[in-house]
Amino acid sequence: MGYGDYVIGNSVISRVYYVEGLGHNLFSVGQLCDSDLEVAFRKHSCYVRDTDGVELIKGSHGFNLYTISVEDVMKSSPIWLLSKAPKTKSWL
Repeated sequence: MGYGDYVIGNSVISRVYYVEGLGHNLFSVGQLCDSDLEVAFRKHSCYVRDTDGVELIKGSHGFNLYTISVEDVMKSSPIWLLSKAPKTKSWL
């Protein structure tokens, strides 16, 4: 396991984790917000925007899970945003 920084638009997401064998990088909603990005969740979608309102990432919601793929932003490394919590507890 290791980590590095990713640049999306003019923002840098620090300490994005790579887990060998997983095939995807891991980061949290908090890391996006710490990078001064806006994260919005809707019934069927989610969005990540910069401070100018430019949409950097768009994802979808299904089976209690939000997923995004930023292949257009970073061709070499798909990233997934996972969010699932019991009704009485939320970690977001």
